[in-house]
Amino acid sequence: MKQLGIRLRTLREGLGISQAKFAEIIGSTQSSINRYENGQATPTVELLRKYADYFDVSMDYIFARCDEQQGKLYQAKPPAGNNPELAKFVEMCFDPSSPMNDKLKKTLIEMLGEVKA
Repeated sequence: MKQLGIRLRTLREGLGISQAKFAEIIGSTQSSINRYENGQATPTVELLRKYADYFDVSMDYIFARCDEQQGKLYQAKPPAGNNPELAKFVEMCFDPSSPMNDKLKKTLIEMLGEVKA
């Protein structure tokens, strides 16, 4: 549970939120947040979901099953992945031999996912 507490503290401190303020946000107490972060108590599943939702991370990340915040089991499926024509367009936009190819494709797909038609 020590790793869980470290993750919870890191998430909270990463946004510069005090224990008291975060407790207010998720409906807990400052002393409870302190105990969770120091590995002296284990938060309920409901509270862990609130952490995951607030910080927009996976439960896998919170439980230190992976270091990627989107999670070990979760894979984003951008709209281009479901649209063969759009995926082909994205592929044609970039020279496969370019060292930036993968990053540029990912950025374009993310941008296209943010634009709602």
